[in-house]
Amino acid sequence: MKKLFVTLIAITGIAIAASSQTKALETARIKTPNVLCEECKKRLTTYLDRYDGIQYLNINFRKGEIQVKYLTDRIDIEQIKTAIANMGYDADDVTADEQAYKRLPKSCKKFEDGGGHPKPRPEPAPQPAQ
Repeated sequence: MKKLFVTLIAITGIAIAASSQTKALETARIKTPNVLCEECKKRLTTYLDRYDGIQYLNINFRKGEIQVKYLTDRIDIEQIKTAIANMGYDADDVTADEQAYKRLPKSCKKFEDGGGHPKPRPEPAPQPAQ
């Protein structure tokens, strides 16, 4: 009786292990040039955490990019870019939704649209001494 019980447990364990699939985890970097401050970061983090399949999110507003790890069987990169665009931010080749961009606070808008965050200009290279 004990042998039968142990055999059944072993078979069940093997069947469960064989049926579980490895989920494909993909990493991507998305350029977001108009994510400019901590408020933008908080807003996007709160919104994107709702999506099923996004496992990791790192928003670097100084570099203007988002690193995201996601499960490919639940969400794809285009859906993530569209979600970012629906919040009012550009995401690689997907432009921001115009109505959502208008609803952003003035401090989170682009400098050319009256926002408060100009992108830093590169300093001129020093001239060699003559």
